[in-house]
Amino acid sequence: MNRMKYIELTVRTTSEASEIVADVLWNVTEGGVAVSDVADVIALQTGKMGVYWDYLDDGLTQRTGALVKAFLVPGAAEKIPGIMREIRACRDRAAGAIDFGTLEESTREIDGDDWIEIWKRHFRPIHLGEIVVVPAWIGYREAAGEKVILLDSNMAFGTGEHETTAMCVQLMQDYLKEGDTVLDVGCGSGILGIAAAKLGAKRCDLTDIDPVAVASAKHNAQKNGVEAKVVVSECNLVDDTAMKADLILANITAEVLAMLAPAIPAHLKKGGTVILSGVIEGRTALVKEAFCAAGLSPVREEKRGEWYAFVLKEGSNGGA
Repeated sequence: MNRMKYIELTVRTTSEASEIVADVLWNVTEGGVAVSDVADVIALQTGKMGVYWDYLDDGLTQRTGALVKAFLVPGAAEKIPGIMREIRACRDRAAGAIDFGTLEESTREIDGDDWIEIWKRHFRPIHLGEIVVVPAWIGYREAAGEKVILLDSNMAFGTGEHETTAMCVQLMQDYLKEGDTVLDVGCGSGILGIAAAKLGAKRCDLTDIDPVAVASAKHNAQKNGVEAKVVVSECNLVDDTAMKADLILANITAEVLAMLAPAIPAHLKKGGTVILSGVIEGRTALVKEAFCAAGLSPVREEKRGEWYAFVLKEGSNGGA
């Protein structure tokens, strides 16, 4: 049987800029993105996670910065110059605020399954308040009070490594009430909806327009034993007004959030809460203005690196 080949595009950058580079690459890959960051390995080795790590890449700690890898389908080589132009444009917009490093690029052809093994070497347990996101292939000793989410693949965005996902998970723990209904728009791997189910939500509707994300979210819900609470649908939120929730989560790009803003209130129950992320510095005004126009105002604002998250309430005049 012939296995599908992928083009592995590697971009050398800094730890600080790695998530911005990864975010650009997520928009152009059907095969996934992996970030190999020395800072993550050091955190794992010096932390007290109590894990057995079976995929450590020899010599990784001798490097500096981060390598961001995207796995492109065959025939996508002609897209690489445009991808790099977009990454450099991000660097230029952040001039003086973020060091992007050399942005040196390299490519190679790999077998279709190889990228999964590359990603597995570097995905570590991630602690986000009560929630701990754990690779399904390692042994992990769960501590008292922890709620573990097992993730089995990186076929869809959302592992908890990205600042935007981490902020959503942690904000959710402050606003989700036992028995709430939850709607996760653009669910990716399903991590936010699964976390909500583990934190006490009675029903979580997860939506995405990407069939790969839908399949990944369904698989991860089953892996975590929450499939009775989690309903995953391949649909566009704008086209489906039947779903209503006490808490709406949306971790998407600023432009898509602004586009969805007019539709969100129709899905929010009275007194409900909206948590948004995926907004880079420079796009915060766009998102705030769109949601304020829809009757939802920010009551809290969080920032990690160059990324923002917002908590919004209907008719509130509270500031972030």
